[in-house]
Amino acid sequence: MARWRKALMGIALAAGWLLVQPASARTFRAADNQIEGYPTVQALQFMDRLVRERTGGRHRIQVFHSRQLGEEKDTIEQTRVGAIDINRVNVTPLAHIAPLAQVLTLPFLFDSQEHLDRVLQSEIGQEILESFRPAGLVGLTFYDSGARSLYNAVRPINTPADVQGLTIRVQQSEVMDDLVRALGGKPVTLSYGQVLAALQMKLVDGAENNWPSYVSTGHSSAAPYIALTEHVRAPEIVVMAAKAWDGLSAEDRLIFRQAARQSASFMRARWIEYEREMRQLASSTAVVTEIDRKAFRDATAPVREKFLADPAMRDLARRIEAMR
Repeated sequence: MARWRKALMGIALAAGWLLVQPASARTFRAADNQIEGYPTVQALQFMDRLVRERTGGRHRIQVFHSRQLGEEKDTIEQTRVGAIDINRVNVTPLAHIAPLAQVLTLPFLFDSQEHLDRVLQSEIGQEILESFRPAGLVGLTFYDSGARSLYNAVRPINTPADVQGLTIRVQQSEVMDDLVRALGGKPVTLSYGQVLAALQMKLVDGAENNWPSYVSTGHSSAAPYIALTEHVRAPEIVVMAAKAWDGLSAEDRLIFRQAARQSASFMRARWIEYEREMRQLASSTAVVTEIDRKAFRDATAPVREKFLADPAMRDLARRIEAMR
């Protein structure tokens, strides 16, 4: 009898232990291709702090920066199948799996950061975030990415004619391929981590990116001529694997979504400061040129027309233009 009582007590204790354990506790793996200290990495780390605080330590986010989990194209596929839980990527390489998002990558569609902000904070932004679900992703929030401009190692660029014949590295994107061709250049698709070596070895003449990426990667030393084309303002986006999202309780989903949105505000403050710092650092080596913006917009009109032939995209672009 004593033995039975002891066994029953053990079962009861085990059951009680199970009741107090966080059965759904998890460490979520997050990918970012930027270096530690970059605003997007800092923002994901901030999101981790919020999640840990609000779940009482049940959940945490382990941030893998500096392409530790692969280049963007690789991490996107890993996130879609659930091997990576959270991913911070630029919206451009995501456009092929969420066509609605492609509107954010069209050249010269947004005339200022304020215009882009109004769009992303509107119903349009929410529609774009929701459009990733069929691809196995849940859009959580947008991060700043500034404006992308052309830079090269050959000559200053003032007009589209100055781009003629230059080999320009682009992201994996049909829009970016078409944009460079429309300007008379030759697009070359390379992963982000290969660009510096390609510039140094003269495999490409130039590339296009925002100020922080231009400077923090060393591109500004290898390709000192930067033209303020600001041709694209494609934002960063934080997505979560649908598999990971579906495994969360309704309460935890709210915590993750709110933490992501708050991390976007945190990132914005860091981004403004970081962009200013990087631009100042480049001032000693970079040769900055202003451009004939109308000439570049006119030269890239066929790119916009091609992608706006789709009625859904055309309607979305009209709504965006109405918010200027």
